[in-house]
Amino acid sequence: MNSAPTLDGDIPVGNWIDRHVPAVLRPYLRLMRLDRPIGTWLLLFPCWWSIALAGDGQPDWLLMGLFAVGAVVMRGAGCTINDIADHKFDAQVERTRGRPIPSGAVTLKQAWAFLVAQLLVGLAILVTLPPVAIALGVGSLALVFPYPLMKRITWWPQAWLGLTFNWGALMGWAAVTGDMALPPLLFYAAGILWTLGYDTIYAHQDKEDDALIGVKSTALRLAAATPRWVVGFYAGTLVLMAAAGWAADLGLAFYPLLGVAGLQLAWQVATGDIDDSADCLEKFKSNRWFGWLVLGAILAGKVA
Repeated sequence: MNSAPTLDGDIPVGNWIDRHVPAVLRPYLRLMRLDRPIGTWLLLFPCWWSIALAGDGQPDWLLMGLFAVGAVVMRGAGCTINDIADHKFDAQVERTRGRPIPSGAVTLKQAWAFLVAQLLVGLAILVTLPPVAIALGVGSLALVFPYPLMKRITWWPQAWLGLTFNWGALMGWAAVTGDMALPPLLFYAAGILWTLGYDTIYAHQDKEDDALIGVKSTALRLAAATPRWVVGFYAGTLVLMAAAGWAADLGLAFYPLLGVAGLQLAWQVATGDIDDSADCLEKFKSNRWFGWLVLGAILAGKVA
């Protein structure tokens, strides 16, 4: 029987990577965060939402699979960019000093080469899409590359993450229809507010270290007022999603199921403790269930 994984900082140790992957590849899979898939889910759901929203009742499962692969690769590329930019900061933070670059398991030169390889895989997927989706995919790089710098210049880097992580809400629709419309724009705006909520919760894990080393975040900016702000972010998320459903002529089944998804967000706020790092991580990870619930609501609205 395999023992349960433990944590070295924020890195799971003793999991499937250690058990089944050759030692030479392990640092690269950890650089991609393949052993921590929640980030991939959070990047993927806006893509899936808009693909389902644009469909004619039956989503394009092949396209959804293609976006899933793309989300894995591009989330890995984003993590690699982030770790290259932040390796000096990461070395000063207890939770992140064991990551591949600050620990010395991967050199900066190796990380850059690995980043290029991931971007080439992402490009190979991107060129299979319609021209509008390709243009949007290329345009997303203008958001991806500056993101690690945002925590140095603004108290709201989570807003920039929202712009970046929810870009798939535009790309998914364009991949199905070849154009742009109001429903995906509303879902994109909703996703930005969703990200502001869950990533502010996540940022409370590092607020003491961030304050010491001079890194900014909404967790530090909002401080004890965070729960009230997160309520506002999440409420805006639901209002904009409801508006997107109306703009897309979804059936009535969409709205009560969206309400169920809203209960998941309410649970996060009602039971969360921003001074408990483990609880912040749990609430952050629970957004995977919100993503599934919203997807189910869209599909139900399409069927209805």
